[in-house]
Amino acid sequence: MLYSDDFLKRLEDGVRGAIPTWGMPPDMQVKLLTISENATYLAQDPAGGDRMIVRVHRPDYHTREQILSELAWITALREDGVVETPQPIATTGGDYLTQFSDGEHQRHAVAFSFMSGSEPDADSDQVKWYGRLGAINARLHGHARQWQKPQGFDRKVWNFETILGPSAHWGDWRDALGLTAGGKAVLERTHEVLKADTARYGEGEDRFGLVHCDMRAANLLVDGDRLGVIDFDDCGLSWYAYDFAAAISFLEHEPVVPELMAAWLDGYRSVAPFSAAHEAALPMFIMLRRMQLTAWIASHAETPTAEALGTDYTDGTVALAERYLSNHH
Repeated sequence: MLYSDDFLKRLEDGVRGAIPTWGMPPDMQVKLLTISENATYLAQDPAGGDRMIVRVHRPDYHTREQILSELAWITALREDGVVETPQPIATTGGDYLTQFSDGEHQRHAVAFSFMSGSEPDADSDQVKWYGRLGAINARLHGHARQWQKPQGFDRKVWNFETILGPSAHWGDWRDALGLTAGGKAVLERTHEVLKADTARYGEGEDRFGLVHCDMRAANLLVDGDRLGVIDFDDCGLSWYAYDFAAAISFLEHEPVVPELMAAWLDGYRSVAPFSAAHEAALPMFIMLRRMQLTAWIASHAETPTAEALGTDYTDGTVALAERYLSNHH
């Protein structure tokens, strides 16, 4: 029911009602761009052509403080010239957050400047763009290490417990669509191995800090020679190396992954060191992310992404887990 026409109509009405709070004309055209966790809209002034992006947050996931903390980091990254990313737009009252009711819940909404471009795909020299992404990741991580976080800064932690533990943020992988008894046994074994591996790798300052955590192709915008990054909604405290695993979300099984990894590492090392120990940990984080996404699909089965991937993704996760166990243990 979450994505019924009636529900989407109520969300769109809420966005239309909120638009004047950003000082925009009430007759702006509103178009739904994507919906998965949040609903993202393009609002366009039919007269002047001004455009902005409105993101409507899902209820009961991020607090007001967490959303404002995300926007604070984005603002700092823009001011320091670290990454090209859309600018948060303040309301006429000077706040960066507005609220409206969808008929059942109060929804937080934020607005961003429009950024042109499209996601890199296999036909547009994907490897080149992942090299550029590695350099961007290195700059982001360098910024995160030295940035003085504002008072009250609060973002989710992405560690083993919150990724795959009993109360993981995105649900339990054991609920995976179409998971067989044999597949479950493989993933249980992989779960225990990953638990031990991540504990051994640890969460020292040189490897764990503030990261984007979702720099997959859908959150990259290529326009000419520019690579923009959007959607810091999942940014939080995690392993720096996990940013690569997140960057290949839904591609983990593709034969191009070793090339993407090599390009990402070259790009990263053109800006900052990335040790052999951290490089050796990348397969562990890819497996961890794949199991996390398998849980996400199960807990978000009504989304277009989950419907498109379905049980095939679960089967692929089991196959990757078998390979991980044989290659690394």
